Amino acid sequence: MTSQTIRTGMTPTPDQIRRAPKVLLHDHLDGGLRPGTVVDLARDSGYDQLPDTDPDKLALWFREAADSGSLERYLETFSHTVGVMQTREALVRVARECAEDLAEDGVVYAEVRYAPEQHLAGGLTLEEVVEAVNEGFREGERLAREAGRRIRVGALLTAMRHAARSLEIAELANAYRDQGVVGFDIAGAEAGHPPTRHLDAFEYLKRENNHFTIHAGEAFGLPSIWQALQWCGADRLGHGVRIIDDIEVRQDGSVRLGRLASYVRDKRIPLELCPSSNLQTGAAASYAEHPIGLLRRLHFRATVNTDNRLMSHTSMSREFEHLVEAFGYTLDDMQWFSVNAMKSAFIPFDERLAMINDVIKPGYAELKSEWLFQQTASTSGSSETEG
Repeated sequence: MTSQTIRTGMTPTPDQIRRAPKVLLHDHLDGGLRPGTVVDLARDSGYDQLPDTDPDKLALWFREAADSGSLERYLETFSHTVGVMQTREALVRVARECAEDLAEDGVVYAEVRYAPEQHLAGGLTLEEVVEAVNEGFREGERLAREAGRRIRVGALLTAMRHAARSLEIAELANAYRDQGVVGFDIAGAEAGHPPTRHLDAFEYLKRENNHFTIHAGEAFGLPSIWQALQWCGADRLGHGVRIIDDIEVRQDGSVRLGRLASYVRDKRIPLELCPSSNLQTGAAASYAEHPIGLLRRLHFRATVNTDNRLMSHTSMSREFEHLVEAFGYTLDDMQWFSVNAMKSAFIPFDERLAMINDVIKPGYAELKSEWLFQQTASTSGSSETEG
């Protein structure tokens, strides 16, 4: 059996991709609602701004708005999801369904982010928002377990970079760090809102030995990445896809890394790459042209993520299906991305190691053994026929 046959045989099927243990670090709670849930919550709360109340038509509207190339229409999608997430019951339901949906898709560990400050219109306090979401995640984990699936979900509390509550949200994340919140993030438009405006929040978290990621290098480019790392001290880069601007691929195929790209690779700084979302925001023209191919080849700490599952009509399985088709990735490549993500998670080292050694690697080994037995049976059968 040739190595090419082995490689082809190990190319995962959609079913294997779904069953493979996956790790998700960059997923927005308000970007992953089920369309039917949006309709239900709007009806229950009296929210009357939805563009359509048919779940299928609403799902299509979300995707088309996100694909439109219009920032105004893209942001409108979140006004609707956030608009129906203003009660304790709504937050619990959305978080519970998030955990269930991810578990059904084969995700074994996820860090899901949301901005507590955006869920206060119904009278909830910041603390009540966090406690409701945490309750929903725990319920979702339990229901997934009862269905024969396993998932662990940690929350990332996000501050909006155009607002002035980042220190308050950082303190909130620290207060709930032993109750399901694993870290902090800032999000929102990069241009005109540099992360250095929130240095007090980052300095506070560093003093508290807490973890944080920063949305950087999605739209604004290298200066955003440089500030996030060298001024703010981010543990991870939310997106970070524009690091490709500091990498030169010469005509002969050789590659030269600039100082910032070299630093990111040398320091093993995780990149929370979101291929489908990056296509919508113009960071790449196609999956085949997405920088993740080069970044994986150069051994950056690249990870695969969904960003906004509703707006991008995606899941972790769909993201990997696109990458398998674009780059010919195998189960070994999927395992590489999953282990990268687990190494980069904001939970204790021993727990990350246990997830890698006891869940992720055995899961991929089982999938690869399925292929091996199928190939062996096929080869044996053809040999008997030939004899």
